[in-house]
Amino acid sequence: MNRELYGNLVFELSREGRKGYTLPANGLDNSNALADIPSALLRNGTPDLPQCDELTVVRHYNNMSTNNFGVDTGFYPLGSCTMKYNPKINEEAASHRDFANLHPFTPEYAAQGALEAYWQLQQALSEIGGMAEFTLNPFAGAHGELTGLMVIRRYHESRGDDKRCKVIVPDSAHGTNPASAAVCGLEIVEVKSRPDGTVDVDDLRPLLDDTVAAVMMTNPNTLGIFEKNIPEIARLVHEAGALMYYDGANLNPMLGVARPGDMGFDVMHINLHKTFSTPHGGGGPGSGPVGVRKGLEKFLPSPRVIRRRVNRDDHPVAEHQRYALEYSNEALGSISATLGNFAVQLRALAYILSLGRDGLMEVGPLATLNANYVKEKLKADYLLPIEGVCKHEFVFDGLRDKSTGVTTLNVAKRLLDHGYHAPTIYFPLLFHESLMIEPTETESLETLDRFVEVMRDIAREARETPDVVINAPLNTPITHPDDTEAALRPILTYDELIAG
Repeated sequence: MNRELYGNLVFELSREGRKGYTLPANGLDNSNALADIPSALLRNGTPDLPQCDELTVVRHYNNMSTNNFGVDTGFYPLGSCTMKYNPKINEEAASHRDFANLHPFTPEYAAQGALEAYWQLQQALSEIGGMAEFTLNPFAGAHGELTGLMVIRRYHESRGDDKRCKVIVPDSAHGTNPASAAVCGLEIVEVKSRPDGTVDVDDLRPLLDDTVAAVMMTNPNTLGIFEKNIPEIARLVHEAGALMYYDGANLNPMLGVARPGDMGFDVMHINLHKTFSTPHGGGGPGSGPVGVRKGLEKFLPSPRVIRRRVNRDDHPVAEHQRYALEYSNEALGSISATLGNFAVQLRALAYILSLGRDGLMEVGPLATLNANYVKEKLKADYLLPIEGVCKHEFVFDGLRDKSTGVTTLNVAKRLLDHGYHAPTIYFPLLFHESLMIEPTETESLETLDRFVEVMRDIAREARETPDVVINAPLNTPITHPDDTEAALRPILTYDELIAG
C-alpha cells in the first residue's frame, strides 16, 4: 500500500469508523473483490472492534507487559536452568546492522566477518570444554543432545558396531536425556544413584556390555553434587567400547575449574542460554552447540566453518576467502536450515570476549559460593536430604516441618506474592517434595539476603498460619487456581474464558 493511499484510508476510517465502515478488501475498490470468495466465508456484518483511543491502547499493553517476569525484573532462582543476567552489550553486538541485516544465504566471500565470529566461538567453546571441535548448528539444548547422540551412533556404525542400541542415564537425569535417546531410536537404561546423589558405580558395572552406545551424565549432577567418580566411570565405559556423553546443562559452575573433555567425556553439548548469558525462555530462539573429542570431528554435522591455511608460497589466502564452509560425506549432513541461530551465537561470543579468560574463571566459583550461602541460610527451615558442599544448585525436600500440610507447590505459589519467580519444584524425582534452587553468580548479596528472608517468612507462615500459604497466591493478577479443575477442564479459548 502506497503512502498516499494509506493516508486516505486513515482519513476515511477516522471519519466513518463509528458508523460501521467496511474496509475495502483490496484497499482501493471492493466492487470486484468479493467475486471469488465463497459466500460462507463472508461476514454478515461489520467486525466487532473496540473503539479505543491510542492512549488507552498504549496503556493497556504497557500494563500487560508489567505482568511479565524475567531476569531483568526480578530474582529467578530456577534450579537446573541457570537464569542468569543477559548483559546488554550482548544485545548491542547481536543487533549491529551489519550482522542483523545479513541474509542467511549470503555467499561465503561476502560473509567473512560473520564466519569469523562463528569460527571464534567454535574455538572458544572447544577450549572451555576441552574438546577438539564444536559445531554451532543445533537450534537448542535438546537439539544438541539429539545431534550428539547421532554423532555417537554414526561413530559406532562407522566401525560396523551396529548392535550398540542402548543409552544409560542416571535416575536423576534431566528429562531431555531419555527423550533425546528415544528420538534417536535408542533404548534407555537407568542407573541408580547412591544416597549421596552420585551415580552408583556398582549398579553401573553390570549394565555395561557390547550393546551400550553411550552413558549420558551431567556433572555437577542434577542435585548440584560433583560426580567425583567420573574418571573411574569413564574408564569402565570406554573399556566396554561405549562413549561418554556430557549434558552441558550444568556447565556454569565448571567454568574456570574443570573441563568435561579432561574428565573423559567424548561428546558434549552446551546450552548457550544457561552458561553464556543468551536469552532463555519464551520458546526460543536457543542454541545447543555440540563438541567432540579428537577423532570424532568428521562426524559433526555439515557444513563446518573452517579457517583456511596459508598456501604453499606461505602467503595468506585472500581476505574474502579466509573462512569457508566445508562439507563431508562422513558427516551427519545438515541438521538446521543454516548454521544455527546466529544472533544467539553472537551474544555468547560477546559475553566470552567481554569477560575474557580471567572473568570466565570467576563464574564457577561465584555461582558455587552463592548457592552454598543460600543453602546454609535456609536448611534450618527446609529439609536438606544431602548434606555437604554443593556446586551451583541444591535441592530441598520441602519444608522441614511436615506437620503443617504445606507443600512445595504452596511455597512456590506464595513466593509469587513476594515478587519472586518460583524455583524448580518436584524435580528431580528422587525426593517427594523437591524444591530446587540455583542463585547463579550474577545475583548480589542483598538480593540473596532478601530471598532468604522471604523463604524464612514463608516457613514461619506455614507453622503459624498455614492457610495463608496453602491459598497462595493472594495478590497476583490471577490468584489461587483450582489445579485439579484446571487440569481436567482447561480454558483454551477466549470465548470459554468469557463464558466462565
